[in-house]
Amino acid sequence: MRIREATTADWPSIWPFMRRIVAQGETYAYDPELDEDKARQRWFPAAPGYTVVAVDDDGTVLGTAISGPNREGPGSHVATASFMVDPEAGGQGVGRALGEYVLGRARSEGYRAMQFNAVVETNTAAVALWESLGMEIIGTLPEAFHHPTKGYVGLHVMYRFL
Repeated sequence: MRIREATTADWPSIWPFMRRIVAQGETYAYDPELDEDKARQRWFPAAPGYTVVAVDDDGTVLGTAISGPNREGPGSHVATASFMVDPEAGGQGVGRALGEYVLGRARSEGYRAMQFNAVVETNTAAVALWESLGMEIIGTLPEAFHHPTKGYVGLHVMYRFL
């Protein structure tokens, strides 16, 4: 597996698994009816934001991440990121590889910290992964996410210095 900059040519490989993940409504605070145009705009941010993909030896997209400053101006020294892994590639270390890449790149680009704004508390695999990469839960917004089967659950804010 390797991680490289994404191009718009990767979108047809990203959109099918992104659509499934978002439609499930379990892990992203995105509208489950998110249309493709809005999704593409969201997933390809303007610079200094960026999008990467994790690909296998055949070039198949296994997952993707976006990152950039969490805020503008005086808050721009803190990065943020979002990740999506094709469920078919789950358990292969794709999320970890993307997380390590994004954290390393943020550090090398001079960011002082990384902040994840909305990690669904019932997404225990993601929470455990981010904690294993040094992220800490610094707060939880109670009942800030409406899970389709578990009802109202919290959203964690996770943070780490770089």
